[in-house]
Amino acid sequence: MTFDEEIVKMVLNENEPCPFLQCIHSYLQNGLQSVKKSIAERTITSATWNMIASLAAVIVLFVRSVMLSRLLPVATFGVYGFASAIATMAAILLNFGLTGAFLHRAPETENEDDAAATHFTLITLIALGWTVTMVAGTMLLTSGETQLAIIVIAVTSALAQLSQTPRAILLRRVVHRRLAIIQFTNAVLTTLAALTLAWLGATLWALLVTNLVSMMVTLGMLYGWKPVWRPHFRWSRPELRYFLHFGSRTFLSSALLAILDRIDDLWTGFFLGNTALGFYSRSYTFATYPRRVLATPINTVTVGAYAELKYERRRLSQAFFRTAALLLRTGFFLGGLLALIAPEFIGLLLGEKWLPMTNVFRLMLVFALLDPIKATVASLFVAVGQPEQVIRARLIQLLVLAVGLFGLGPKLGIIGVALAVDAMLVTGIGILLWKARRHVDISLTRLFAAPTIALFASMMTTYGAVLLLALSETTWLSILLKLGVFTLSYLLILLMLERSQTISILKIIKSSIRH
Repeated sequence: MTFDEEIVKMVLNENEPCPFLQCIHSYLQNGLQSVKKSIAERTITSATWNMIASLAAVIVLFVRSVMLSRLLPVATFGVYGFASAIATMAAILLNFGLTGAFLHRAPETENEDDAAATHFTLITLIALGWTVTMVAGTMLLTSGETQLAIIVIAVTSALAQLSQTPRAILLRRVVHRRLAIIQFTNAVLTTLAALTLAWLGATLWALLVTNLVSMMVTLGMLYGWKPVWRPHFRWSRPELRYFLHFGSRTFLSSALLAILDRIDDLWTGFFLGNTALGFYSRSYTFATYPRRVLATPINTVTVGAYAELKYERRRLSQAFFRTAALLLRTGFFLGGLLALIAPEFIGLLLGEKWLPMTNVFRLMLVFALLDPIKATVASLFVAVGQPEQVIRARLIQLLVLAVGLFGLGPKLGIIGVALAVDAMLVTGIGILLWKARRHVDISLTRLFAAPTIALFASMMTTYGAVLLLALSETTWLSILLKLGVFTLSYLLILLMLERSQTISILKIIKSSIRH
């Protein structure tokens, strides 16, 4: 029996369900070897590298965010957030869905080197035109710190875009070791640069330097150090037509995603000011740290894995379900925990000047709970070659967000903005999961019931313990109590509700850390 046949047998064993990633570890631990690595082995290896790098990077970036929050004025984060929102929304033209076209398996992309050269040619031409337009428009329409921030972010973003071709090659091969190293290196070097400038008295440049350093590290480690691919140009009309046609199908979806991700920042900065945006942007930044631990590395890997499984509905369904189940259970745990310790976290670590963002921070934790599912469903649609399926959902999301921003924002301020964003996210996930049924077999009850029950029961138990012991919030003792009670109760409830699934998830995490 070949390696792949053994994997299929293990993954599809209905009597003894085995999570996709855990099956691979079990197989490898039995000492069986294969000359050719299967998609499953490459997936778990890549996921392991990504999770380790993400965890290490999150720790570094978290320390950076805390220190910068203490050193820099609130309004500075507002200026940087507003400029980042403008540059990010404009940057949807940079990629034009070309990376998705490269990842999608088609006759035009079978020859990897030729497809990569065509991809790089289009990326370079678009980046050049985009940069000139952005710089000229910024010089004409803005001034002061906002002008400086937009120009720096735009130029560094355009240069960093040239790394998309070797990055796409690694994603296509489901080989993520180098990308994981780049992620961690970026986190360390940008942190050192930002904290050094902030300590020396810089404000806006302490944030802008992170874009500059990140761009230099990424290009250097993809093109300079053991190059993944030697850049060269190629002009093939059939391939160009394929890339542009596929990109046109994904462009609107990508544009809508960029708008949905950033229009709240733009609206807040424009209508509520830099200080309000400073509070809101920091709330979003800290609230999304949980998804970086597992969601981002796993979703990065699954694009390539889903693409190779797209013709095998049963295997694709199981890979999708088990990925989603892992993301939901860890997301609910981390989100619930941060919601509980929000007063202590903000008051003790960030400082009293950030206390006005406490309620907004808690509302933004909905992202920690649900956003990973949105990303993995979107990856599924890209992998099966139907990215346009996401467009309708995002159009509805944009409508919901616009109504929420203008209906709630003027009355409730940044709390209204957070509520609008949460409503938009829940709406989109519901629509995407419904559409995903065309490609995978999923049970929403199996996905959501257990972690939801565990979350609310554990939060009630934790609040009960705090009241019983009459502990005041914003103390280190209350943090330790909440951490202990919530963690223990959440895991115990999950064990009671789905013992085998919880044990499998813990084994996956343990194996990832060990290897």
